[in-house]
Amino acid sequence: MAKFKDFGSGGSTSEKEPVSFAIHGEQFDCHPALQGKVLLDLVARSNGDNAAEAAKTISMFFENVLTEESYKRFDALLSDPDKIVTVETLGEISAWLVEVYTDRPTQGPEVS
Repeated sequence: MAKFKDFGSGGSTSEKEPVSFAIHGEQFDCHPALQGKVLLDLVARSNGDNAAEAAKTISMFFENVLTEESYKRFDALLSDPDKIVTVETLGEISAWLVEVYTDRPTQGPEVS
């Protein structure tokens, strides 16, 4: 007997809430939904020992997450010598976006 399962359409971007963040007084708009492969690539490539590959993956992540106009401005911001965005801040933004796109926090609740 053949087995079959229809996984549906996976949802529509029109059903999702807008996603955006601000840094240095600028708002950057993200796509309301993200292909699962982008998140899988981020996880797979960021766990290796190759720092250059991890950096490339983070850049690719932002390029896929941000709208085209926002990505251009964000990339320009990251090259501005007067507006520093630390690696730690990029990590915080990435982690928050992963939380938003997966609908679950990246770390457990704090113990009180």
